[in-house]
Amino acid sequence: MSSSRPATAALLRALRRTTTLTAPLATRHASRAAAATPLLRPAAAAAACHSTFSSVSPDEVEHFNALAADWWDPHGSSRLLHLMNPLRHAFIRDCLASQPDAPSTPARFLDVGCGGGIFAESAARLPDTAAVTAIDPTPGVLAIAKGHARRDPALRGKLEYRAATIETLPVPAAAADQYDVVSVFEVVEHVSSPAEFLARCAPFVRPGGWLVGSTIARTWVSWLTTNLIAEDLLGIVPKGTHDWRKYIDADELRAMFAGAGWETPRVVGVVYVPGLGWREVRGSEKVGNYFFGVRRARNDVD
Repeated sequence: MSSSRPATAALLRALRRTTTLTAPLATRHASRAAAATPLLRPAAAAAACHSTFSSVSPDEVEHFNALAADWWDPHGSSRLLHLMNPLRHAFIRDCLASQPDAPSTPARFLDVGCGGGIFAESAARLPDTAAVTAIDPTPGVLAIAKGHARRDPALRGKLEYRAATIETLPVPAAAADQYDVVSVFEVVEHVSSPAEFLARCAPFVRPGGWLVGSTIARTWVSWLTTNLIAEDLLGIVPKGTHDWRKYIDADELRAMFAGAGWETPRVVGVVYVPGLGWREVRGSEKVGNYFFGVRRARNDVD
């Protein structure tokens, strides 16, 4: 009986610290309506890119700057991202394989919110990759990404890092300058306005190309696993990484792309299994982490 008391006390302390939980629950329907705002068509979104909107939160920049030092440590604060990376590539391969008219030329990637470069580097090493452009507004993290890439001469001329946001990156003037794959892995739940952020990404995707990413459904289960267990109890994710109120349900994401020059989103739920890593689990997108991939219609020409 006494052995269970420390665990119980830890749980109670974590619950007391999570004082913002009731506020998100009270505003859930309002935030869902805001999150599900349909995207502009890519051409219209390109015209809107001249506004002063910024998806970047100074608090998020500060938080991730503090995690920069051990970003490439597979056992450090970004451990779960390292473990997730192979599944990211598998998901992209499935997306590309689903299209009967896949381009035969090497792919061009734009990695938005690249962080320390875990995905960007691995994408650049693929034999069928022509080039990867990776952007992030966090100076400390971007310095780590550049430093790590310099260790591999094979990445020179194939991987370019830029200190930029999607709002400050010049919109491609021609289809030849657009990208086959625009990735936003573990980014959408950290921006101030998900719908507007994704709309800003849209003009960078070539007709027939893909916008791919990952995020988290806004449910009791996701709060329990990502906030309470992962951050507060187990400490496998740094505290303050997740804000449950910014999570996006898969249905909300689908609504954003409805009738906006995009095909029906592909959504796949993923679950972290201790000791085994990340696994695809059918239906889990309704309660927790999930990948999404949306193909821009081939006839949707700017």
